[in-house]
Amino acid sequence: MTVDSPWVRRLRPASVSRGSTRCRLVCFPHAGGAATYFAPFAESLPASVDVLGVQYPGRQERLGERALDSIAALTDAVAAELSGWLDPPVAFFGHSMGATLAYEVARVLEADRGLVLEALFASGRRAPSTVRDERVHLGGDPSLLREVVRLGGTPAVLLDDEDVQQMILPALRGDYKAIETYVWEPGPPLSCPISAFLGAADPLTVEGEAAAWAHHTTGDFELRVFPGGHFYLAAQVPVLAKLAAAAFD
Repeated sequence: MTVDSPWVRRLRPASVSRGSTRCRLVCFPHAGGAATYFAPFAESLPASVDVLGVQYPGRQERLGERALDSIAALTDAVAAELSGWLDPPVAFFGHSMGATLAYEVARVLEADRGLVLEALFASGRRAPSTVRDERVHLGGDPSLLREVVRLGGTPAVLLDDEDVQQMILPALRGDYKAIETYVWEPGPPLSCPISAFLGAADPLTVEGEAAAWAHHTTGDFELRVFPGGHFYLAAQVPVLAKLAAAAFD
């Protein structure tokens, strides 16, 4: 049984899958992103898959809330809020920061509730056990916005609008602090299969770093490299949707 939560947004009407839902895919956005980023992805999945997006505070309808600036705090909150959404078979899909958060939430749910996901899809993010020294969150607003433009997730012309900047910067900075200060704590690997997806020209993750996700599961692992950069997935929605749906076969 599901419950209302500001943290969880259904990405297409419940009527689409009512009576035929047999599984659920929970999507975790990138730093600065919102649940609705995955709306095209949701539309490409079969009606039998109920698609949810995690909505972090500090954006869209949660704009007035303070962003959480640690992966640990986000993990605790999301794991608690998802408790009412775990009745059918469940898989997680996370992009960039969302991949790390999805992994940490999966660890909590497996350790505390014995819930083993059908699959974890880790997109555009190196494995948790790999380390880079990243300090974008310590810079000023211009450098933070330049990084967003560099990665290609938001059109540069939109970020030139001062009102837009003031709206997105608090959540963006909080998210960047969360992921750049994240430190992996060793522990038991997950039991579910992990699929790592990567853009060949992604400046934030190279193939070896993505391949290291294999060490974080006792289940099957696969790595797929696609054309494109950090936001390669925008051009690969049909392919990714097919791969995600196959996890429930």
